[in-house]
Amino acid sequence: MWERILVIIRKELIQTLRDPRRRILLIGPPILQLIIFGYAVNLDVENARVAWMDLDRTPQSRELRAAFEGSVHFRVVGSPSSAGEMQDLMDRDEAQVIVRVLPGFARDLMRGRVPAVQVLVDGTNSNTAAIIASHAQQIVSGYALQAQKELMTAKIFPAAAAAGGIPSLNTASVSVQPRVWFNPSLKSREYFVPGVIVNIISLVTIMLTAMSIVREKEIGTMEQLMVTPIRPIELMLGKVLPFGAIGLFEVALVTTGALLVFQIPFRGSVWMLLVSSLAFLLTTLGMGLFISTISNTQQQAMMASTTFFMPAMMLSGFTFPIRNMPAAVQYLTYINPLRYFMEIVRGVFLKGTGLEALWLQLVLLTGLGVLVLGFSALRFHKRLD
Repeated sequence: MWERILVIIRKELIQTLRDPRRRILLIGPPILQLIIFGYAVNLDVENARVAWMDLDRTPQSRELRAAFEGSVHFRVVGSPSSAGEMQDLMDRDEAQVIVRVLPGFARDLMRGRVPAVQVLVDGTNSNTAAIIASHAQQIVSGYALQAQKELMTAKIFPAAAAAGGIPSLNTASVSVQPRVWFNPSLKSREYFVPGVIVNIISLVTIMLTAMSIVREKEIGTMEQLMVTPIRPIELMLGKVLPFGAIGLFEVALVTTGALLVFQIPFRGSVWMLLVSSLAFLLTTLGMGLFISTISNTQQQAMMASTTFFMPAMMLSGFTFPIRNMPAAVQYLTYINPLRYFMEIVRGVFLKGTGLEALWLQLVLLTGLGVLVLGFSALRFHKRLD
């Protein structure tokens, strides 16, 4: 039995590696997605373009501008003098945020009032706009608090010294010291790159498995295989096992690139990643088998693979948090194997979690894999009969 299976495995590997299109499919998508999500896709807000409109023109307003210029999050690119110039900068996308220091800023600051600063943010991208607005508010609030402390010190100490006493400025306060776990640098690449493993292993194994079997039907060699002593179970194993090995190779390739090129932290267990990858391969290989039973040409198989992959990827939590989706859609994600593997991969990479924390995801992923592969195997066996 295993001799015949090994012969089919050898045939599949030779055909896959000999075909230029399949070689591109093996190497191209991993490298392309690593480059895109490692370099191009970046949700971090740095050097946001600021147009500075100073209507107060005081030393205090210039100090506030210096605080913005000293921040890594902002870069002052212009100083409009009118509302028309301000609107023009926003319309031509030359400025993402406009800071207007209103008249009376220094006066209010000296009197202990709330200073008047208006921050206008381009809300075309709501996520970026929220981050920019938060950073701007922190800079303005921090500067105002520091300025008011210096003002109190300048007023109290001379009066106390004249009276012959030393004032005490100790007051009850709350000190907030935030500490970010798992991704201290808050870089979006550390969030996206581990998810590339899930996307690559899904797309490559589903498409290659489906196209390999359909190719036999398309060129008429499936009938030749069936008249040989090979049984349906042997043919199925010989078809899916090579692509399971290719899937593990893709995991190793993307993981190596993530560690060496992008310096993504890997805090978990290699064995946990390997076991979960094997469990996930049950679903992708099973889906490839199923697609092969409903497709008659390689073009149909490719289109069916893409039709399954795109919604599954969008509902996996790769880009959008599942908790932000509508309730009905959240329930739909429970039958999506990409969701569980995405949670496992990110947990292993970033959090260093193991089986004690991820056992439920692994059990559900394995269960879905057994169901999908079992159903697809029965349908494949029936079609061959």
